[in-house]
Amino acid sequence: MGQKVNPTSFRLQVHKNWDSRWFAAGKREFAGWLAEDEKIRDLIEKRFSSRPTISRTEIERSANLTTVTIHTAKAGVVIGRGGAGVNELKGQIEKIVTGPVRINIEEVKRPELAAKLVAENIAHQLERRINFRRAVKMAAQNAMNAGAKGIRIEVAGRLNNAEMARREKVIEGSVPLHTLRADIDFHVARAQGPNGSGIIGVKVWIYKGERSDR
Repeated sequence: MGQKVNPTSFRLQVHKNWDSRWFAAGKREFAGWLAEDEKIRDLIEKRFSSRPTISRTEIERSANLTTVTIHTAKAGVVIGRGGAGVNELKGQIEKIVTGPVRINIEEVKRPELAAKLVAENIAHQLERRINFRRAVKMAAQNAMNAGAKGIRIEVAGRLNNAEMARREKVIEGSVPLHTLRADIDFHVARAQGPNGSGIIGVKVWIYKGERSDR
Protein backbone atom coordinates (compact mmCIF):
# COMPACT_ATOMS: atom_id res chain seq x y z
CA MET A 1 0.00 0.00 0.00
CA GLY A 2 1.25 3.47 -0.84
CA GLN A 3 1.04 6.20 1.78
CA LYS A 4 0.60 9.59 0.17
CA VAL A 5 1.50 12.92 1.78
CA ASN A 6 0.40 16.27 0.38
CA PRO A 7 3.60 17.99 -0.89
CA THR A 8 2.48 21.35 0.54
CA SER A 9 1.68 20.15 4.07
CA PHE A 10 4.87 18.05 4.01
CA ARG A 11 6.89 21.29 3.67
CA LEU A 12 5.03 23.49 6.18
CA GLN A 13 7.42 25.45 8.42
CA VAL A 14 10.29 24.61 6.04
CA HIS A 15 9.48 27.10 3.30
CA LYS A 16 5.69 26.81 2.87
CA ASN A 17 3.11 28.66 4.96
CA TRP A 18 -0.55 28.20 5.87
CA ASP A 19 -3.16 29.76 3.57
CA SER A 20 -5.18 30.71 6.69
CA ARG A 21 -3.28 32.56 9.41
CA TRP A 22 -5.04 33.35 12.69
CA PHE A 23 -5.18 32.24 16.34
CA ALA A 24 -8.45 31.16 17.97
CA ALA A 25 -8.96 31.44 21.73
CA GLY A 26 -11.23 28.39 22.05
CA LYS A 27 -12.77 25.43 20.22
CA ARG A 28 -15.98 27.26 19.33
CA GLU A 29 -14.13 30.23 17.89
CA PHE A 30 -11.83 27.89 15.94
CA ALA A 31 -14.77 25.97 14.45
CA GLY A 32 -16.59 29.18 13.52
CA TRP A 33 -13.59 30.77 11.85
CA LEU A 34 -12.73 27.58 9.99
CA ALA A 35 -16.29 27.42 8.61
CA GLU A 36 -16.05 31.09 7.58
CA ASP A 37 -12.78 30.44 5.74
CA GLU A 38 -14.38 27.59 3.79
CA LYS A 39 -17.37 29.78 2.87
CA ILE A 40 -15.08 32.61 1.70
CA ARG A 41 -13.05 30.27 -0.50
CA ASP A 42 -16.17 28.61 -1.92
CA LEU A 43 -17.63 32.05 -2.70
CA ILE A 44 -14.50 33.17 -4.56
CA GLU A 45 -14.14 29.88 -6.47
CA LYS A 46 -17.81 29.86 -7.58
CA ARG A 47 -17.67 33.52 -8.60
CA PHE A 48 -14.78 32.88 -11.01
CA SER A 49 -15.51 29.25 -11.90
CA SER A 50 -16.11 29.90 -15.61
CA ARG A 51 -12.37 29.76 -16.34
CA PRO A 52 -9.17 29.07 -14.35
CA THR A 53 -8.38 32.42 -12.75
CA ILE A 54 -7.73 32.03 -9.00
CA SER A 55 -4.38 30.54 -8.03
CA ARG A 56 -4.57 30.87 -4.24
CA THR A 57 -6.65 32.59 -1.56
CA GLU A 58 -4.99 33.64 1.70
CA ILE A 59 -6.97 34.67 4.78
CA GLU A 60 -5.37 36.50 7.70
CA ARG A 61 -7.22 37.67 10.80
CA SER A 62 -6.13 40.31 13.30
CA ALA A 63 -8.02 41.80 16.24
CA ASN A 64 -10.35 44.01 14.18
CA LEU A 65 -9.70 43.12 10.54
CA THR A 66 -9.97 40.17 8.15
CA THR A 67 -7.59 40.42 5.20
CA VAL A 68 -8.32 38.30 2.11
CA THR A 69 -5.50 38.13 -0.43
CA ILE A 70 -6.47 36.73 -3.84
CA HIS A 71 -3.68 35.52 -6.12
CA THR A 72 -5.02 35.58 -9.67
CA ALA A 73 -3.73 35.25 -13.21
CA LYS A 74 -6.22 37.86 -14.45
CA ALA A 75 -6.39 40.75 -12.01
CA GLY A 76 -8.66 42.76 -14.31
CA VAL A 77 -11.36 40.08 -14.19
CA VAL A 78 -11.36 40.09 -10.37
CA ILE A 79 -11.16 43.86 -9.94
CA GLY A 80 -13.84 44.63 -12.53
CA ARG A 81 -14.54 47.93 -14.26
CA GLY A 82 -13.65 50.79 -11.91
CA GLY A 83 -13.20 48.40 -9.00
CA ALA A 84 -16.86 47.34 -9.05
CA GLY A 85 -15.98 43.65 -8.90
CA VAL A 86 -13.88 44.02 -5.75
CA ASN A 87 -16.50 46.15 -4.01
CA GLU A 88 -19.23 43.63 -4.76
CA LEU A 89 -17.04 40.75 -3.57
CA LYS A 90 -16.17 42.66 -0.40
CA GLY A 91 -19.86 43.17 0.37
CA GLN A 92 -20.54 39.44 -0.05
CA ILE A 93 -17.62 38.49 2.22
CA GLU A 94 -18.75 40.97 4.91
CA LYS A 95 -22.02 39.02 5.11
CA ILE A 96 -19.99 35.93 6.07
CA VAL A 97 -17.42 37.52 8.40
CA THR A 98 -18.15 39.58 11.48
CA GLY A 99 -16.12 42.78 11.30
CA PRO A 100 -14.40 44.82 8.59
CA VAL A 101 -12.84 43.14 5.55
CA ARG A 102 -9.92 44.17 3.36
CA ILE A 103 -9.26 42.57 -0.04
CA ASN A 104 -5.84 42.51 -1.68
CA ILE A 105 -5.37 41.45 -5.31
CA GLU A 106 -1.99 40.03 -6.34
CA GLU A 107 -1.33 39.08 -9.95
CA VAL A 108 0.36 35.78 -10.77
CA LYS A 109 3.01 36.73 -13.32
CA ARG A 110 3.63 33.17 -14.59
CA PRO A 111 0.38 31.17 -14.46
CA GLU A 112 2.13 28.25 -16.20
CA LEU A 113 3.98 27.62 -12.89
CA ALA A 114 0.85 27.60 -10.70
CA ALA A 115 -0.25 23.99 -10.19
CA LYS A 116 -3.88 24.95 -9.47
CA LEU A 117 -4.23 26.94 -12.70
CA VAL A 118 -2.52 24.21 -14.74
CA ALA A 119 -4.68 21.43 -13.27
CA GLU A 120 -7.93 23.38 -13.72
CA ASN A 121 -6.96 24.32 -17.27
CA ILE A 122 -6.42 20.65 -18.15
CA ALA A 123 -9.74 19.75 -16.49
CA HIS A 124 -11.57 22.41 -18.53
CA GLN A 125 -10.02 21.06 -21.74
CA LEU A 126 -11.06 17.50 -20.88
CA GLU A 127 -14.64 18.69 -20.32
CA ARG A 128 -14.54 20.23 -23.81
CA ARG A 129 -13.55 16.77 -25.18
CA ILE A 130 -10.00 17.71 -26.13
CA ASN A 131 -7.67 14.71 -26.36
CA PHE A 132 -6.09 14.20 -22.94
CA ARG A 133 -2.61 13.50 -24.36
CA ARG A 134 -2.58 16.79 -26.22
CA ALA A 135 -3.84 18.75 -23.19
CA VAL A 136 -1.31 17.17 -20.81
CA LYS A 137 1.70 17.49 -23.12
CA MET A 138 0.90 21.12 -23.95
CA ALA A 139 0.60 22.00 -20.25
CA ALA A 140 3.88 20.24 -19.43
CA GLN A 141 5.72 21.95 -22.29
CA ASN A 142 4.37 25.38 -21.33
CA ALA A 143 5.49 24.91 -17.72
CA MET A 144 9.01 23.87 -18.76
CA ASN A 145 9.23 26.84 -21.15
CA ALA A 146 8.17 29.16 -18.31
CA GLY A 147 11.13 28.05 -16.18
CA ALA A 148 9.99 25.00 -14.23
CA LYS A 149 12.70 22.52 -13.22
CA GLY A 150 10.26 19.65 -13.63
CA ILE A 151 6.56 18.80 -13.87
CA ARG A 152 4.52 15.67 -13.29
CA ILE A 153 0.91 15.35 -14.47
CA GLU A 154 -1.39 12.39 -13.81
CA VAL A 155 -4.89 11.91 -15.22
CA ALA A 156 -7.14 9.03 -14.18
CA GLY A 157 -10.60 7.91 -15.25
CA ARG A 158 -12.38 6.96 -18.46
CA LEU A 159 -10.00 8.89 -20.69
CA ASN A 160 -11.29 9.79 -24.16
CA ASN A 161 -14.61 8.16 -23.16
CA ALA A 162 -12.99 4.70 -23.05
CA GLU A 163 -14.80 1.61 -21.76
CA MET A 164 -12.39 1.06 -18.86
CA ALA A 165 -10.81 3.59 -16.53
CA ARG A 166 -7.04 3.90 -16.52
CA ARG A 167 -4.25 6.13 -15.28
CA GLU A 168 -1.80 8.00 -17.50
CA LYS A 169 1.10 10.23 -16.47
CA VAL A 170 3.63 12.56 -18.07
CA ILE A 171 6.90 13.59 -16.40
CA GLU A 172 9.21 16.30 -17.71
CA GLY A 173 12.46 17.17 -15.93
CA SER A 174 12.88 16.07 -12.30
CA VAL A 175 10.32 16.22 -9.46
CA PRO A 176 12.07 15.29 -6.14
CA LEU A 177 9.04 14.69 -3.90
CA HIS A 178 11.16 13.45 -0.95
CA THR A 179 13.39 16.54 -0.79
CA LEU A 180 12.09 19.05 1.78
CA ARG A 181 14.12 21.90 0.24
CA ALA A 182 12.39 21.36 -3.09
CA ASP A 183 9.78 24.03 -3.87
CA ILE A 184 6.94 21.90 -5.24
CA ASP A 185 3.48 23.24 -6.02
CA PHE A 186 0.68 20.66 -6.04
CA HIS A 187 -3.01 20.62 -6.85
CA VAL A 188 -5.84 18.21 -7.64
CA ALA A 189 -8.68 19.06 -10.03
CA ARG A 190 -11.71 17.16 -11.28
CA ALA A 191 -13.28 17.12 -14.72
CA GLN A 192 -16.76 15.84 -15.51
CA GLY A 193 -16.36 13.31 -18.30
CA PRO A 194 -18.58 13.60 -21.41
CA ASN A 195 -21.75 11.51 -21.84
CA GLY A 196 -21.92 10.57 -18.18
CA SER A 197 -18.54 8.81 -18.23
CA GLY A 198 -17.83 9.85 -14.66
CA ILE A 199 -15.13 11.94 -13.03
CA ILE A 200 -11.64 12.35 -14.46
CA GLY A 201 -9.04 13.28 -11.85
CA VAL A 202 -6.09 15.54 -12.64
CA LYS A 203 -3.02 15.83 -10.40
CA VAL A 204 -0.20 18.28 -11.06
CA TRP A 205 3.21 18.60 -9.37
CA ILE A 206 5.48 21.49 -10.45
CA TYR A 207 9.08 21.66 -9.24
CA LYS A 208 10.43 25.22 -9.21
CA GLY A 209 13.89 24.62 -7.72
CA GLU A 210 15.37 24.32 -4.24
CA ARG A 211 14.65 26.82 -1.45
CA SER A 212 17.06 27.67 1.35
CA ASP A 213 14.86 29.96 3.48
CA ARG A 214 15.63 28.10 6.68
